[in-house]
Amino acid sequence: MTDAGSPQLQALPEGDAQLSLVVRLQWEDIAALGQEATRLAARFKRPVTLDEAAAHRLRIRPPAAPVNTVPQERTPPAVTSTTVSPLPARSPQEQARQAIERINGTAGHETA
Repeated sequence: MTDAGSPQLQALPEGDAQLSLVVRLQWEDIAALGQEATRLAARFKRPVTLDEAAAHRLRIRPPAAPVNTVPQERTPPAVTSTTVSPLPARSPQEQARQAIERINGTAGHETA
């Protein structure tokens, strides 16, 4: 059960479980996690990792709707609001730089 295709699952002493996996995210999502970590750090008055911010975000999400086994007519998905504003098309390097600046709180303080 340690092959690269299956994630590692570990029971923790406090009753939680730890699942190690790799997730590919867009830079905007990374920046949103950084903002969440900053907000939690201010609330908890201690540093908060992106792992903690992601775990917190997953805990506060509403439970998933039950899977319906009866096929239904396809309808377009409802428009949902998001905390990440759409950004204009940029190079991956520019996206990374701006996301890191947002996470570090240095956005808008350019030195050129």
